[in-house]
Amino acid sequence: MFIRETMKSDDHASLLPLIKWAGGKRRLLPDIAELAPSTFSRYYEPFLGGGAVFFSLLPAAATLSDTNGELIQMYVHVRDQPDEVHRCLRRMTNSKDDYYRIRSMNARSDASKAARLIYLCTLSFNGIYRQNLKGEFNVPYGYKTHINPCDTATLERISESLQGKKLIEADFEIATSNAKRGDFVYFDPPYTVAHGNNGFIKYNARIFSWADQKRLASTALRLKNIGCHVIVSNADHPSIRKLYSDFEMRVVERQSVMAASSRFRRTVRECLFYSRS
Repeated sequence: MFIRETMKSDDHASLLPLIKWAGGKRRLLPDIAELAPSTFSRYYEPFLGGGAVFFSLLPAAATLSDTNGELIQMYVHVRDQPDEVHRCLRRMTNSKDDYYRIRSMNARSDASKAARLIYLCTLSFNGIYRQNLKGEFNVPYGYKTHINPCDTATLERISESLQGKKLIEADFEIATSNAKRGDFVYFDPPYTVAHGNNGFIKYNARIFSWADQKRLASTALRLKNIGCHVIVSNADHPSIRKLYSDFEMRVVERQSVMAASSRFRRTVRECLFYSRS
């Protein structure tokens, strides 16, 4: 039986995310941690994805959100029903035939839906989550036969870290509407730019438009002005820099690993826009 145990104090240093997500920030964690406030009231992460920053910080109080309802429900059920999710994962074996069978199935229970998403993101090619325009998961099998998609210890620790955290499916503006002075808000939107295409939008059913980018910048500025500590990761592009002219900026580089072929992977420059409350 899957038994939840209280995490030891030294386990609170950080956790690896449960799943990989396009645009994840694992490689930028040292830069983000350096800019993050040493103390804050509540943490908000509206573009949760794999949650690398949340699982690195492990704040005591947090509102975590995303517009991907399947993703949020997965976290909800890992938090609230870890035993059931674990039982479903144990029945999902790692093979090509099983992968495509599970990818095509319509899971019935909430726990099996959560398990299915964890399984697919763990064993998919390059470990990514991608949807077609119909909102269907369409990543091929990754042939990682050495990986156990049912990692009991990781699931247990992730479940414990989510206890008491608010998880909602919501637009970023709604998700941060209750933020107050002294809170910490981290925005990691898809990287659309003015008059250009975004390398990440193809991984999602819904495109994050330039109008959304402008609305996000306005939301970030409003939060900054009421005394929130705000960090926004975004593309290093003149149109984006202009949107965040009222913020301090740090240019960072990371290696892109999401392309299917290694020859298309390259060093990517990004910007971290931040305010100090």
